[in-house]
Amino acid sequence: MACIESLKYEIILRNATFSECREYIRKNCRELVTVDPGFALFEKPVIGVPPILLGLDGDSITFPYTKPCYGTFLLRTENPEEAARLRSLLKK
Repeated sequence: MACIESLKYEIILRNATFSECREYIRKNCRELVTVDPGFALFEKPVIGVPPILLGLDGDSITFPYTKPCYGTFLLRTENPEEAARLRSLLKK
C-alpha cells in the first residue's frame, strides 16, 4: 500500500487524542489488539502514544492515524487480509 488515501475508510473522530481513540475502540470494537509505535499496519508504521489500540469487528479495522500537520484521526476500513493478520497476533 502506497498511502492511507488509497484505502476506502470512514473517519470516526477528527483531531482526537490517543486516549480518546483508545476509549472509543474499547467501547465499540469486539476484538482489541495492542501494538507499539512503529508497528506496520497496511505496510506503514503506526505513529502514536503507547499503548496503541486497534479494534476489529469482522473484517473491519478501527485504528488511530496521525497525519503530520493535520493531527490524529480515528479511522475504520474493511480489509479481510489485514484483519486476519491482526487476529493472528492475538493467538500468539
